[in-house]
Amino acid sequence: MFKARYAATFLALALLAAPALAADRVTVGTVGNSSDAGFFVAMDQGYFAAEGLDVALTPFDGAQRMMAPLGQGDLDVGGGTATASLYNSASRGIGIRIVADRSRMETGYMFQTLMVRKALIDSGRFKGYADLKGLKFALVAPGGSPGSALNEAAKKGGVPYDSIEKVFLPFPAQVSAYVNNAIDASLMIEPFATYLVDQGVAVRFASSEDFYPGNQIGMVFFSEKFIRERRAVGERFLRAYVRALRDYNDAIVDGRFTAGPRGEAVVKILARNLNMKEDQIRASYVPAISPDGKPNLDSLRKDLRFFIAQGDVADAKVDLDKILDLSLVDSVVKALGPYQPKKD
Repeated sequence: MFKARYAATFLALALLAAPALAADRVTVGTVGNSSDAGFFVAMDQGYFAAEGLDVALTPFDGAQRMMAPLGQGDLDVGGGTATASLYNSASRGIGIRIVADRSRMETGYMFQTLMVRKALIDSGRFKGYADLKGLKFALVAPGGSPGSALNEAAKKGGVPYDSIEKVFLPFPAQVSAYVNNAIDASLMIEPFATYLVDQGVAVRFASSEDFYPGNQIGMVFFSEKFIRERRAVGERFLRAYVRALRDYNDAIVDGRFTAGPRGEAVVKILARNLNMKEDQIRASYVPAISPDGKPNLDSLRKDLRFFIAQGDVADAKVDLDKILDLSLVDSVVKALGPYQPKKD
């Protein structure tokens, strides 16, 4: 009896002294703009930690640079746009899956706008979509979804897509190009659009909702290896992510963060993670993100058709459905229940 009692005490002490089970490591690629809000909020609010996850955010200078490490399984999760390179990678058997929404446009949002150099507006050179013809238009990169959005704007003006001169510049370089009169227009996102307006250099001619309703801008990608080998970890990641998206949606009214506690909380998180001033975040429009993490599949299919028509995607038979895996986020939403908005 004496020995049994001491044995039980020793076992209890040993268990107390044992280190806690290590959290599951998840590597996440980000591109460092407000579309990454779901990742940042889940991290700062402790939602990843609550799921037993050790999430490491790694910045990339574009979604295209994530494709190789995602396809090889060296990166678990990525946040970026659906580019032609994604579909070309898929046709070569490189395993990447679209699993959730990351940013999109909806009615009332001005996150993505058709910007025009102010001098062209003031002079009357640009009055409407038909005046896109002959302009020098900046896009971030060839084979990207902004090209598809520009095509929709061109169609609204009855302008052939090929009649618009395209130059390829990242968003910060586009700002400088506007200042130097080196470009005429672009499809710009925040916070760059607000900066250009404040500087009196460019004008928001229209939200992309005016010519491409529901444009799906960014998605969350999972490596196929991550899904295959650690599916339960992936589901826990998305559960934390969707919880963060619901906080994010609670913080928005009319396409901007509210002045109340919910909005201010997210403003501080984004300012800290994006290394921006809080006033810049407050002044900027934000992207719409589904509180259930569901991407707009009609938009993705439209972009894919555009990529194929432009010759950016070599395999005309590439199938979007083979790149999608929404089963994880479906399971998460079923467990969490319907989104119940909470406002200040």
